[in-house]
Amino acid sequence: MTAYILRRLLMMVPLIFGITLITFIVIHLAPGGPVEVETEMSLKATAQARDNLKRLYGLDKPLHVQYIEWVKRFVKLDFGVSFVDGKKVTDKIRESVGVTLIINLLSLMLIVIIAVPVGILSAVKQYSLFDKIVTVFVFIGFSTPTFWLALIMMILFGVTLGLLPISGIQSIDVSGMGSLGRLWDWTRHLIMPVGLSAFGGIAGFSRYSRSSVLEVIRQDYIRTARAKGLKETEVIFRHAVRNALLPIVTILGLSVPGLIGGAVIFETIFAIPGMGRLFYSSTMSRDYPTIMGILVIGAILTLLGNLIADISYAFVDPRIRVQQK
Repeated sequence: MTAYILRRLLMMVPLIFGITLITFIVIHLAPGGPVEVETEMSLKATAQARDNLKRLYGLDKPLHVQYIEWVKRFVKLDFGVSFVDGKKVTDKIRESVGVTLIINLLSLMLIVIIAVPVGILSAVKQYSLFDKIVTVFVFIGFSTPTFWLALIMMILFGVTLGLLPISGIQSIDVSGMGSLGRLWDWTRHLIMPVGLSAFGGIAGFSRYSRSSVLEVIRQDYIRTARAKGLKETEVIFRHAVRNALLPIVTILGLSVPGLIGGAVIFETIFAIPGMGRLFYSSTMSRDYPTIMGILVIGAILTLLGNLIADISYAFVDPRIRVQQK
């Protein structure tokens, strides 16, 4: 297992550099650069001023030279300096990554806690009233635009009922609250972002779980287990579910970068100072160093998600542990 993990980690290195090369080229090919964004609204911006800005940002050099210089900084874990405010990109990401990770981890936990049991129960009770209700929920979850649902919930729970705050992660008067008050205030601010972030995932994962369990319980060894007189709960949870978890684990591993990408929508709508909102503002201002820093972190999370999914196989399926010895 250790050799397998080390081998996968080494394979990640060329993949990361390949991703960064493609990303670097794509963002520089996009129309409009940081110089144009900064000077398009200024009538006093001369051609000389634009050239000076390009020289300041290093954009006057050939693209391959810019990438090589970026790689030299990247291997030192330095993403450079933001074009917008002159702050180090690593500092900007460090300030915003905590909120995004908390929201995404809570969303992922909520998805697993709700979707997997619902999918298993829906498969066991196939074509029952419960299964039909879950199917309707899945169709609603897949077809409802999450940004539209977010706006509806903000109007309902935030404006009309006044039950939940609609922006930020803490109230203005949080400094005057005690520890429990701050925790409750923080929880109230996260209820809608976390719930909405998990909404589509719950619909999808419950369907994946149902399909996976249905495929397994039709196998011959499940019939054999039932023929031996085992209880139905033991047949389902001891024999069927463990084998059905393999594709679910794969999808969970691949869903990590998707949750980060979804944070762009939710953090922008709810004005949450996380990586999603930072990525959106950086994209609009063509802040290349910040965009590259966030995309590299997303790429690393994608590769780590795949690795974690593969490692989880060994804990879910004992046959894989035997093969790796």
